[in-house]
Amino acid sequence: MKLSRRSGRLLGFALATTLALTACGDGGTEEPDANVGGGEAGASAEATGNEMAGELQDKMVGAMEDYGVGTTFKASEPVEFNFLYRDHPNYPYQEDWLFFEELEKNQNVTFDLVNVPLSDWSDRRALLISAGDAPDVIPSTYTGEAEQYAASGALLPISDYLDYLPNFTEKVEKWGLQEDLDLIRLEDGKFYSLPGLHEKPKPTYSFAIREDLFEKAGITEDPATFEEFAEQMKAVQEANPELDYVYTERWSASGPLDATLSFSAPNFGTTAGWGYGARVTYKDGEYVYTGASDEYRDLVAYFAGLVEDGLLDPESVSQDDDTAIQKFTSGQAAVIGSNDQEILRYRQTLEESGNTEASLRQIVVPAGPAGSIMDGARFESGVAFTKGAAEKEHFVALLQFVDWLFYSDEGLEFAKWGVEGVTYNKDEEGNRTLAENIDINGLNPGAPEMLNTDYGFHNGVFMPAHGSTTDLVQSMLRDEVKEWLNKMYEKDLVKPGPRILYDELENEEAVLMRTPLQDTTMQNTAAFIVGQKSMDEWDAHVAELESKGMQRYIDMVNENVVEG
Repeated sequence: MKLSRRSGRLLGFALATTLALTACGDGGTEEPDANVGGGEAGASAEATGNEMAGELQDKMVGAMEDYGVGTTFKASEPVEFNFLYRDHPNYPYQEDWLFFEELEKNQNVTFDLVNVPLSDWSDRRALLISAGDAPDVIPSTYTGEAEQYAASGALLPISDYLDYLPNFTEKVEKWGLQEDLDLIRLEDGKFYSLPGLHEKPKPTYSFAIREDLFEKAGITEDPATFEEFAEQMKAVQEANPELDYVYTERWSASGPLDATLSFSAPNFGTTAGWGYGARVTYKDGEYVYTGASDEYRDLVAYFAGLVEDGLLDPESVSQDDDTAIQKFTSGQAAVIGSNDQEILRYRQTLEESGNTEASLRQIVVPAGPAGSIMDGARFESGVAFTKGAAEKEHFVALLQFVDWLFYSDEGLEFAKWGVEGVTYNKDEEGNRTLAENIDINGLNPGAPEMLNTDYGFHNGVFMPAHGSTTDLVQSMLRDEVKEWLNKMYEKDLVKPGPRILYDELENEEAVLMRTPLQDTTMQNTAAFIVGQKSMDEWDAHVAELESKGMQRYIDMVNENVVEG
C-alpha cells in the first residue's frame, strides 16, 4: 500500500457543521414516502441517476456485474482506491494491519492513503478540497461539512449514483430514513455526501459521577431533572468539603462546554454546543435564531447558576481535556462529562493512582423545562467523493466497495469485529465474543492487544456508524452501557423542522452572516456561564446579535423554508 502526504497553503474560511435543524414544541411528522429520495427533488435525483447508469460503461474496471444486497464485494481485478485518511493518535496508522491485508486478499482492494493527523483534520481537509488536491474518497465527513463545497463543483453529487449503492438505499428504505435524507438535499435536489446510518438513535454522552462520593451524601438514584441534579451536587459538596468544585468539565476546545451543552440542550428545547451548527430552531411555525431564544437563555442560565453557587469549576469553559480529567481523577471533583468510552479511561486513571475506593457511573441525562428529550438523529459522519472520482476507470467498483464496506451487514461486521476465528468468534445464536488476547471497549480488560491499534478494525474512518444495525451497535457494549441506553430510549426524540434551501448566492450570503452571529453567541455564552456577564444583561446580548444582522439572517432562513 502506498501512503502519500500532500501539503499546501491554508485557506481561511470556516467549515460548516451538520445540518441538524431542530424542532421544538408539539407537532408530528407524516409517513415518509416509499421512495428513497421522496418528493420532487428525490424523483429528479433518481431520474438523473438512471441517466448516469448508461454513461458509466467505460468506468467498469474491477466492477462486479452482479453486485447487489447480500453480495460480498470482490473486485473483478486488483484495484487501488485513493482515500483521505484521518489518523487517530489512539490507534496510529499501520500499513500491515490485518484490516488492509484481508481487503487485499478477499476484496482485491488496496489503498493509496493521504494521511492527515486528527489534530489537523479539519484544516487539511478544507485545504485539499479547495485546492483540488483531495483524494477520491473523503470519509469522516458530515453532510453539513460537505455542503460548502457543492457550489464550487469540488464534490460529486453522490445522490446521482444511488443505483450503484444498493445496500445504502436498502437501509434508507427499510429504516424509514427517506425524510431524513431529504433534509440534506440542497437547492439542486442533490446531496453531496453519504451519511453513516443508524437503525436506531445512539446517544453516547452524559455526566459521569463519583458514585462513592454521591453515596456518602446519601444519593443513590440518578436525578430526574436538571434542577434535582443541582440539588444533588450541593449535597455532595457539603458531604465532601475536600472537593475544590463538585463539578469540572471538558470538551471546550471549539466552544464552551461543547459536549455538555449539546446533550443537555434538547431538554431545554434548544440546540447548543456541538449541536449548535444549524444556528436556528423551529418554533411555532417558523425559525428563530437559537442564540437569542428564551430556551437557549434558560440553558445558559442553568450552567451560570452552577458557577454562581460554587458547584461548577469556572475554568471548565477554557481548560483542556487533560486538565479536566486530572482534576476529576485526582479527587478534586465528583462530576465530569463522559461517554461510554471515556468512563473507562477515568476508571483506569483512578486505578493507576491507587484510588481503589472510587466507583463511577454515567447517569441518564436529566429532564429539563422542555421535558425529557434527546436528539433523535440517525445520521453519522459519512463519506464524500471528489468530482475527479467519477473520471476514474474503476469508479463503479469504488462505489460498490464503499457501499459494501460502509453499508452492508457483512462489511459493517468486518470493519467493527474483524475476522471470525482470528479476532472474534461467533456462536450458533450469532453472539460474538472477542478473542481472549484482544480488547476493545473494556470487553477483555488487560488483554495484551487492541482490536484497533494492533489490527486496524473498530476504526472510525471505515466504520462511520460504529455498527449501523442495532444488533451490531450493541454487540460490543458493556452491560452497564446497554442499561444506560435502555433508560435513554425512554426519552422523547427531537422532531426536525422543515428544510431550508438556498440558491448559490443566498448560501454565500448566509455563510457570511452566520459566522459573526455564532462567534458572538459563543463568546457571550462563555461570559454568561463564568459570570463575566450577568444574566440580567441578556437583552444586551440579543441587541448585539441584532446589530450583527440577526434579523436579516432569520428573514432569509424563513423565506427559504421548503415544506413537505
